[in-house]
Amino acid sequence: MTDPVELAAELVRCPSVTPEDAGALGLLEARLAPAGFACRRIERGGIANLYARWGSGGPVFGFNGHTDVVPPGALGSWRFPPFSGTLAEGKLWGRGAADMKSAVAAFAAAAIDLVTHSPPEGSVVLTITGDEEGDALDGTRAILDWMAETGERLDHCLVGEPTCEDVMGDMIKIGRRGSLTCSLRAYGVQGHAAYPDRARNPLPALVRLLDRLASRRLDEGSDRFEPSAATITTIDTGNPASNVIPFEARATVNIRYNDTHLAQGLVDWIEEEADRAASEHGVGIAARFARSGDAFVTEPGPFTDLVAAAVEAETGRRPALSTSGGTSDARFVKDHCPVVEVGLVGRTIHQVDEHVDIADVHALKAVYARILGDYFARGGLR
Repeated sequence: MTDPVELAAELVRCPSVTPEDAGALGLLEARLAPAGFACRRIERGGIANLYARWGSGGPVFGFNGHTDVVPPGALGSWRFPPFSGTLAEGKLWGRGAADMKSAVAAFAAAAIDLVTHSPPEGSVVLTITGDEEGDALDGTRAILDWMAETGERLDHCLVGEPTCEDVMGDMIKIGRRGSLTCSLRAYGVQGHAAYPDRARNPLPALVRLLDRLASRRLDEGSDRFEPSAATITTIDTGNPASNVIPFEARATVNIRYNDTHLAQGLVDWIEEEADRAASEHGVGIAARFARSGDAFVTEPGPFTDLVAAAVEAETGRRPALSTSGGTSDARFVKDHCPVVEVGLVGRTIHQVDEHVDIADVHALKAVYARILGDYFARGGLR
């Protein structure tokens, strides 16, 4: 049987900081191809992605994941080198161990074992990207665009993002909030602080605007989502002088919003407030927006029931069905087919000394294997 921990450690040893692949996809291809998976590289915008399919008929069950990772940060702060893939103290250590090379290894191992020992009536597809931690323009989106062009289709998909809060099996994700980032630039007329009447200070307008955005209660939440919130993430003036009124100031606001909003409505609100603050203070305010995707939810039903039952069977815990946390590539997959996220405990993701319990990686492979077995035993969920 395929050892997911060994494969995960090998993947961690590939320093695949976005947008570098560093051999991670080739490593997976070398394991999948001998098991009968037809592997195809899909490249766009300098990003390498992998589409691997076993079988030709339906139903088609898909896995989605990423092998790119965030930078390791201060190397001297790590207990073990971040790309050493060290196995120690019952854990796998390294950048990407939790987010999410171990999950990729677990679903690859489960898929290989299934098609080798119990070939199903249907197809198994793995879509693995190198652009999840970056702009996410040429990763899963590129794979899905290629699938649409070539007539490839998934019936259901599971994303291996880390979903558990405290212990393995306590949570799966059935949706995600939307994310909107607004970059603000307020500009006026520079001058001496002793003569404010000869200048137009952009800072009071920007501060007033930020207060209005952050203090407004956007909603009370919804059936599946927490209340939306606008968070100020940075304010910058670049002004080293205490006696100079600056020409401009910048700030960034990120809004995580639920299914009571669409991005355009929030854009309209921010632009209205920006115009109001600019007019009140006689300065200019420009806003630029980056949209990561609107909120979505996969409604509880046969698919979520199958996944939750598999998690409970292998971990002894009935997982909570959650929509908390940040964004993931599930926001793209949901336009293609029903999608659920199941993964490891995410406590150490993006941190120094990122790690996962070895036992949890084996448990996750068992969860994925049970999901595959139950799915194909039922002939899919159509």
